[in-house]
Amino acid sequence: MVVPRYGDAALSDVLPSVLAALGLPGERDVLALAPLEVACVLLVDGLGWDLLRAHRTEAPFLNGLADDADREGGTGRGRITAGFPTTTTTSLTSLGVGAPAGEHGMTGYQMIDPETGHVLNALQWDLQRGPHPHEWQPMATTLERAESAGVAVTTIAPAEFAGTGLTEAALRGGNYLGLAADDEYGPIVRTVLDGGGRGPALAYLYHGTLDRTGHTVGVASQQWRDELRRVDRLAAEIAAALPAGAALLVTADHGMVDIDRSQLVDVADQPALQVGVRALAGEGRCRYVHATRGADRDVLSIWRDELEDGFCVLSRAETIDAGLLGPVVTPAAAARIGDVVVLARGAGAVFDRRVDAARVRNLVGQHGSLTPAETYIPLLQYRADSWAGSRADPRVG
Repeated sequence: MVVPRYGDAALSDVLPSVLAALGLPGERDVLALAPLEVACVLLVDGLGWDLLRAHRTEAPFLNGLADDADREGGTGRGRITAGFPTTTTTSLTSLGVGAPAGEHGMTGYQMIDPETGHVLNALQWDLQRGPHPHEWQPMATTLERAESAGVAVTTIAPAEFAGTGLTEAALRGGNYLGLAADDEYGPIVRTVLDGGGRGPALAYLYHGTLDRTGHTVGVASQQWRDELRRVDRLAAEIAAALPAGAALLVTADHGMVDIDRSQLVDVADQPALQVGVRALAGEGRCRYVHATRGADRDVLSIWRDELEDGFCVLSRAETIDAGLLGPVVTPAAAARIGDVVVLARGAGAVFDRRVDAARVRNLVGQHGSLTPAETYIPLLQYRADSWAGSRADPRVG
C-alpha cells in the first residue's frame, strides 16, 4: 500500500503551489514550481501514472512531458500521489481546498452523515435533502483564495456539473464556464486566458471521459486506449493554445485497476460479515463498515478473519494513526469513515447487492484503494515559452 505524500508531493499540494507561483502571499510552493503569470491546470479523471507510462504509443505528448520530468528530476513535475481514498469526490476536494481529507472532511464517494445516519452520495448530492455543501465542507477553496487575491479564476468543465453539491463543496469560487460535449478546449482556454487582462490568471479544467471509459469497459480495453489517445491530443491542443508566459499543468485524481470478478466479496452472501454492521459506505475498493454501538471490535475481528486474503482491514484509529487522512484529522472527518476500513490489495472489491446498485457492482475498472496503480498520478508541466528542446512539442503530430 502507498501512503500519500501530503505536504511533499500530493494532489492536495498542487493548487497551493500554483497560487504561490502566481505570487500569492501565504501560499506554500512545496512542489517548487517556477514563478508563473498564467496557469492552466488540467485534471484528467482516472489518468494514473502507471497507466500513462505503460501507454507511450497512445500518449506521446504526455509521456514526453513525463520524460522531461524524469530527465530534469525536479520536484515540481513527474509522479505524485493522490490522497486517501483514491476516489474522485475526495480528490477533487483535496485539489480544490489544498488539504487532505482529514481536514476538509470529504472522505469518500459515499459517507455516513453522523447527524442523520443517512448515506451521502457525493456524486448524486440531493441539495434539497441536504446537507448543504458549504456546511459539509466549510473550508475556503484555493479558487476562492485566488479570487480574493485578485487572480482571474475560471473553471472550465461540463455544464452539467455547474452548481452541483460536489462542485460547491470542492471547487467553488471564480467563474464557471460550462462546456458542451463537442466543445474544443484549446480555443476556449486561449480566449479565457487572453481575456484575463493584466495580472495573474488561473484556469482549472476537468476532463472525465477516460474515467468513464475505464469504469465501463476496463483499462485493458481498446476503447480505453483510444480514449487515452484523445486525451493526449487534447492536452497537446491546450498546450499549443497557451498564450506567452502561461503554463499547463496536467494531473489526475486517481488511477484505476480492472476488477477480477472471482475476487469480489458480496456481503449478502456472507452472514458473518453482517454481524454487528449498521451500514456500509465508501465504495468497493475502500469500504467503510459502520458498526452498531459497542460492536466495533467484534466487527473488526470478524472482517479480518473473513477477508484475510486480498484485503487490508483497519480500525478507524489505525487508519488515522497511519496518516492516510493526513496529519490533521477533524472529529467530523473521523466520524465519516467507518469503524472498520477495508482496502483491496489485489483486484477484488467488497459489495452488498442488497444496497449497491448493479451498475456500480458491475463496473470493470475501479479505484479507491492505495495500490500503486490507484495512488500514483502525474503532475506534468508545459510552459508556453520553453518548448524548445522538449520531447513534448505540442506542434508535432
